[in-house]
Amino acid sequence: MHELVLRLPESLVEAVAEALVDELDALSVSVADADAGTDAEQALFGEPGMPAPKEGWQRSDLTALFASEAEATEAATLLRAQDWAADMVVLALRAVADQDWVRLTQSQFAPVEITPSFWIVPSWHEAPPEARTVIRLDPGLAFGTGTHPTTRMCLRWTARQAASLAGGWTRVLDYGCGSGILAIGAALHGARGIDAVDIDEAAVQATKANAQANAVTLRAGLPDMATGAYPLVLANILATPLKLLAPLLAGHVAPGGRLVLAGILARQADELKAAYAPWLVLDVTDSEEGWILMTAQRAAAHAA
Repeated sequence: MHELVLRLPESLVEAVAEALVDELDALSVSVADADAGTDAEQALFGEPGMPAPKEGWQRSDLTALFASEAEATEAATLLRAQDWAADMVVLALRAVADQDWVRLTQSQFAPVEITPSFWIVPSWHEAPPEARTVIRLDPGLAFGTGTHPTTRMCLRWTARQAASLAGGWTRVLDYGCGSGILAIGAALHGARGIDAVDIDEAAVQATKANAQANAVTLRAGLPDMATGAYPLVLANILATPLKLLAPLLAGHVAPGGRLVLAGILARQADELKAAYAPWLVLDVTDSEEGWILMTAQRAAAHAA
């Protein structure tokens, strides 16, 4: 393995990164602040779960990994021949020690405790001896591996409420299902009739595969698959889409049913309460690392 390290202005980062991957056979490309650790260092971030507002820093160091020295050298030569190359500096072209990248990646993902008896365990790990309920889930493209506080809080709520409520979870909606982890967690705790929906077809496929791997039964599809009322509605997205979806999500909650929302920062609690006020009263029922879980219950229907 060899890596090529370039210093670029912000205006070139996106185009050069795309050229390295799409045309010059780079195996991976990463971008870092060239001024990190100095007084000129810049914070570059967006809302958690959302893209950063810019592709790079004012001065960015771009590192591209290649399978061979020849490919790295050719890429550097072709890039330096471009008209704009005067604004680019080649900082290094060097060998990288061979590593077992699969094992290295896997080592970064350990079992995640939701409750003392409920764990998320990657397929290459043994379940802890105290685990009584286990979700087998490997990191993938779809959001939801259990490592994020919002996912943990939703699963923790499900696990803690299941003893008293799961008997009534005859239909469950996981809206914005990502990996399907919330739907799978509900199924493992006794829920039935589970619909998991997402606007991303890749998430739908990931949910189906993860459900099969965990031997649970659910339906996964696009959002129009969700119809009618559900005793339990789960949505771990972000505050802005949750506000926009308020009429739809509240409308899916059956009489006596529960709504569980996550992806919300603590400072956004009042915004969400206001958005759902015409239909439901939201309360903060859990918090972790600046994120909150908000839940509501629709009043039960009264017999005539």
